[in-house]
Amino acid sequence: MPLDLDADVVTLTAALVDIPSVSGAEKPLADDVEAALRLRDHLDVERIGNVVLARTNLGRPRRVVLAGHLDTVPIADNLPSRREGDFLYGCGTTDMKSGVAVMLRIAAHVVEPAHDLTFVFYDCEEIEAERNGLGQLAGSSPQALQGDLAILLEGSNGGIEAGCQGTLRAEVRTEGVRAHSARSWLGVNAIHRAGEVLRRLESYAAREVDIDGCVYREGLNAVRIAGGVAGNVLPDSCVVTVNFRFAPDRSVDAAFEHVQSVFDGYSVSLVDAAPGALPGLSAPAAAEFVRAVGAVPVAKYGWTDVARFAELGIPAVNFGPGDPNLAHRREENVNVTTIRECERALLAYLSS
Repeated sequence: MPLDLDADVVTLTAALVDIPSVSGAEKPLADDVEAALRLRDHLDVERIGNVVLARTNLGRPRRVVLAGHLDTVPIADNLPSRREGDFLYGCGTTDMKSGVAVMLRIAAHVVEPAHDLTFVFYDCEEIEAERNGLGQLAGSSPQALQGDLAILLEGSNGGIEAGCQGTLRAEVRTEGVRAHSARSWLGVNAIHRAGEVLRRLESYAAREVDIDGCVYREGLNAVRIAGGVAGNVLPDSCVVTVNFRFAPDRSVDAAFEHVQSVFDGYSVSLVDAAPGALPGLSAPAAAEFVRAVGAVPVAKYGWTDVARFAELGIPAVNFGPGDPNLAHRREENVNVTTIRECERALLAYLSS
């Protein structure tokens, strides 16, 4: 049954949730989104793989990009959707089909927007970065994402979460000498040597930094430890994997240098990293959006695709109806009032 973009935004959210779209299997939903948008004559619609782009081209002096991913994490016996009072339950309700529903309603009904609009519905956000549809588009056709402001409708509980933290994972390695555990004095236990690594983490003082009135708190934590050869052998190697969530005033290089300084004297190797995104709230379009919504922006704890826009020099914020604390949970749900409030706020901003 075709998506009805004239339906109430909560009804549309339920319809989207009931179309399974686990990462890598978004095609049926992308097909439905594309078909529904092509019925709207004021939009130019383009399909690239499982990314659906829709644009207005009215010659407005400013362009706003709205983006949202179509995929969900694996279903956990939480489909089809169900309504209980003010809450809609189901896989993807908060992350982020309620945000996609708001985008679709805006795309369909804001025919004469105050700013030209670009809508990006993309795939594979919940899995490895190299498959992310928005990231691939940013690499191959960055001009398609150009704008004066990007609004990512990731769940922010109806508030504005500005920018995002950067993230990196590094491996801290300790070395030892193998020996029979019955003659341990002949060897050096690499796992025991990791104790100092853990002590440094335990005593680590996280930095807080205020950027554009948003306070970002950093964190450095062990997320994995691996070592051991056999039950009767002293291990000669141990690896502690650490995750550093850093404020967006640090580059990836600066963040890695900081991690190396914390573990001075150890071998530290970078596994993967993604830069953060500055709030960019002083940009005219972003400041106007904050005034229109009337919310006090806060820092985004975690990494989101706003960082991809930031790399392109586009100010970006997170603004969506879902509660990020409920994402990926079996009991994932969204407050329907928040969906309607987000739709009203965006309609007011984009229509005035």
